[in-house]
Amino acid sequence: MNDLTPLNVRNAAAQHDASLARRGCPVSDLKDRLRKSGLRPTRQRISLGWLLFAKGDRHITAESLFEEAMRARVPVSLATVYNTLHQFTEVGLLRQLAVDGSKSYFDTNVTDHHHFFVEEDDQLMDMPMEVAVGELPAAPAGMEIARVDVIVRLRRLPG
Repeated sequence: MNDLTPLNVRNAAAQHDASLARRGCPVSDLKDRLRKSGLRPTRQRISLGWLLFAKGDRHITAESLFEEAMRARVPVSLATVYNTLHQFTEVGLLRQLAVDGSKSYFDTNVTDHHHFFVEEDDQLMDMPMEVAVGELPAAPAGMEIARVDVIVRLRRLPG
């Protein structure tokens, strides 16, 4: 049987035109990004991904993303937000930073860079410059250093 019937050719052309029209569509791009990372683009992942990535590089906690989702009327639980953030981190879409023992921030900028942390505001900011890190200890046998995170804590001067 010949797959080049006029109907099949028209369908293939229509699919090609539709894929061209989709390029540049933020939701379509997000779905493709999730698929390429090995994650199924579920409605909740797309909704949370849209909230995370549509505003450019940023630092966010699970609680603040949950609040954004509630304001945007995205029906998710806090547990789903945590699970999604951890899934995005595992596949390299986010970078997790533990600032305090009880609080983690998620960074949409996954390139190597360092941070300032404003203690009074619980605000994490990218450092605008590289930091020279001195000699590091040798990693234990069978291990390698994956990355070095520098977080410089800031507080406002009195007065």
